[in-house]
Amino acid sequence: MAPKRPAGADAFPKLPVEPSDTRQSEEGALYAALDLGTNSCRMLIARPRGNQFQVIDSFSKPVQLGLGLEASGRLSRSSMARTVHALQVCRRKLEQHRVRNMRLVATEACRRARNSRDFLRTIRRETGLPVEIIDAEEEARLAVISCAPLVSQMTETLMVVDIGGGSTELVWIDLEDVAPKERPRAIMRLSDGFANPLPGGARVVDWISVPLGVATLRDQFADVEDDQGRFALMSWYFEEMLADFAPYADGSPDEGFQIIGTSGTVTTVAASHLGLRRYDRTKVDGLEMTTEQIDRVIHSYLALGPDGRRSDPRIGRERHALIMSGAAILQTLMRVWPTSRLSVADRGLREGLLYAQMVRDGVLTPDGVNGVA
Repeated sequence: MAPKRPAGADAFPKLPVEPSDTRQSEEGALYAALDLGTNSCRMLIARPRGNQFQVIDSFSKPVQLGLGLEASGRLSRSSMARTVHALQVCRRKLEQHRVRNMRLVATEACRRARNSRDFLRTIRRETGLPVEIIDAEEEARLAVISCAPLVSQMTETLMVVDIGGGSTELVWIDLEDVAPKERPRAIMRLSDGFANPLPGGARVVDWISVPLGVATLRDQFADVEDDQGRFALMSWYFEEMLADFAPYADGSPDEGFQIIGTSGTVTTVAASHLGLRRYDRTKVDGLEMTTEQIDRVIHSYLALGPDGRRSDPRIGRERHALIMSGAAILQTLMRVWPTSRLSVADRGLREGLLYAQMVRDGVLTPDGVNGVA
């Protein structure tokens, strides 16, 4: 399947990191963002705090919605049942906190499945939740604006990579015409769309949604028994899907180039590099990793083999089956654009949804966010 293509760290404070357990809601408007992906159902509930937001409650559950989708083109009954159960938990959390401002979205698995419309009607009937399917461009745009706080003032060319369960979004952005202190804010203003950039604003040179993520790429080569051979094939296949991405042919700029990676794969590799036996977002979000450090972690995963990865506490039980397909995507990207560093983002679609809602309602403004030294 060909990729979908359209025509044609210094400035923001980081989002405050809150523990994942439930907090007692205080007075003030709450916002919710739910991301129903190919592999996971994840939700954040937050309130605006000045020019940032504070996470009040969160939920994450691997539902494997896209399991079997490659072969059948449909969402299976068991996958839909698991997902509805997770969404019922989300509904209870929304009711508990009396959330009225929310955006609940589904991505690649529902975009591709022939029975996704019927599934959305089932969700509405069983949970009452207004889940909507968003297109690939909006998914990419939301991932980009969520990473705005990590954009360096020194960045002239930016690539944001979002490795999902069913697809991988890459967005190539030119910031040369933007004043250095305004570069993170310019990324936030892309929430209105990639086309027709403002004078002196961020310009999206190109973007692509590759219909391969950690789950779908794994499924493509599930019949290959040799672990290292499977990894090599996944890397080759993903690189083939990038052949028509315009910046690919141009290579990467020598100076002022930044790659920000957002996904469970990227944060797991970062946590493994740090040797974290228990995940700590405060140590991972915003971390910079060199290509050599990334390669060293991936080689250690290969050396472990499937059984070793299954029991490795750095990887976790929920990710061990997906980590090598994600690592194949990540290593391919770092090889294609041979920059020496990757900025790690523990943020993504949910944070982008929260930002967009709060900016729309005027409770958080891109221009009002203060820089940090």
